[in-house]
Amino acid sequence: MGVDLQHSVFVARRRTLRLRTRVTLFFAFIALLAGVVLIGVTYGFARSNLLDEDQAAAQQQAFVNADLVRAQLTTDPGDIGAFFENELRTDPDGFAVLNSIEPGGDRALTDLRHPLTDFPEPLVDSVRARRSAIQNETIDGAPYVTVGVYIAEYDAGYYEAFPLENTESTLRAILTALLLGAAGTLVLASLFGLATSRRLLRPLSQVADAAEEIASGGLDTRLAPESDPDLDRLAGSFNEMADAVQTRIEREARFASDVSHELRSPITALAAAVEVLDARREDIPERTQQALDVVVSQVRRFDSMVIDLLELARLDAGATDLTVEELRLTDLTRRVAARFGEPDIPIVVGNGTPASVALDKVRFERILGNLLDNARNHGGGALRIELSPSVDGRFRLAVEDAGPGVAHGERDRIFERFARGSAARHRIGTGLGLALVAEHSAAMGGNAWVEDRVGGGARFVVELPAHVDTFGAPT
Repeated sequence: MGVDLQHSVFVARRRTLRLRTRVTLFFAFIALLAGVVLIGVTYGFARSNLLDEDQAAAQQQAFVNADLVRAQLTTDPGDIGAFFENELRTDPDGFAVLNSIEPGGDRALTDLRHPLTDFPEPLVDSVRARRSAIQNETIDGAPYVTVGVYIAEYDAGYYEAFPLENTESTLRAILTALLLGAAGTLVLASLFGLATSRRLLRPLSQVADAAEEIASGGLDTRLAPESDPDLDRLAGSFNEMADAVQTRIEREARFASDVSHELRSPITALAAAVEVLDARREDIPERTQQALDVVVSQVRRFDSMVIDLLELARLDAGATDLTVEELRLTDLTRRVAARFGEPDIPIVVGNGTPASVALDKVRFERILGNLLDNARNHGGGALRIELSPSVDGRFRLAVEDAGPGVAHGERDRIFERFARGSAARHRIGTGLGLALVAEHSAAMGGNAWVEDRVGGGARFVVELPAHVDTFGAPT
């Protein structure tokens, strides 16, 4: 269950939106909310006003037409149908109906294309109750304003329908314009939010970039002063922190360098004295010889450790420059292997491996020599050296052994200083050889790692650019 919970937390963190995206979405949401409210209020207000105007105009026109019908009924009631057909001025898309109201029911006075049943029942009921009324209604799928006028002199009801199609078209145009305006506002707000988030997060990006540069070794990286007081405070605090970190790291580096340097003289003297005793080991008892062997091995190990510490201190301080020269890769590898006690080790050269490389010979010797020593001390000796091409003008140097190998959980840590794999905890060595391999590889723009060897054992690989400039970057 704990694993599932950790997995859920990891997934939740991985799916979290970036701060810049959230700021942009916030601006977009505010614009969308404001647009919806504005559209609702504006459209509602426009619709209400237009419909009120249409109802007022329809009611006024209906009363005028009802007066004309009353006059026609007074002068010539028998010709009322022709009057409706030819003389009554209704809207071209509207229509009118005249019905008499009697206790037994309605008697139609006109026979036109729309019967009384097309009008809304509440409107007809109001006229039957001797009251005039007005109501919006949909007839045959089209919107209308219907007006009912009671004509008391003839106990009749006059009904007229006024089309609202033009009004609805106007409202649709208004709604379309509002939607387009809201969409444009949403886009502009999103762009403004994106620009604002970039401007607001620019100092954080600068802090992150500066922190990455410091983490990669650029301890002199600092932030420029800002015009904004709050941002200037952030920049100042970061620079103070960077100054403190740089001072502490440089102090620790100087301390390690000074200690290593101060130890060098007594270790040298002690090593010389031990060598003198070792040369006269026949003059001392056998048990003393055993103690002398322990002292000799430990003094030599201590001397090697001090030398390695001095070298690491110089690398940390950046006091060692690259000396690049053109070299024959295979010949250089064979000479270094012979110098480190492996003159007959097989050297396998893969197809496409560059014949000549431009790199620092001393650093390359330290890398290969330390890998051979590591294989001798912890892997039973190196089995072979492999040179092979890589991508982007790089090549790989690999040293293979048939030892116990390196556990997967230790493969990154094994290149740290004084780190030892579980299989090498009780063996000889200073714990600094592979750290020097990693440091020299990085100085030349490369990297180092360890992997399993086919058939068992470890395979230590260093990838380097075939051409390195004086600053340690591939050319």
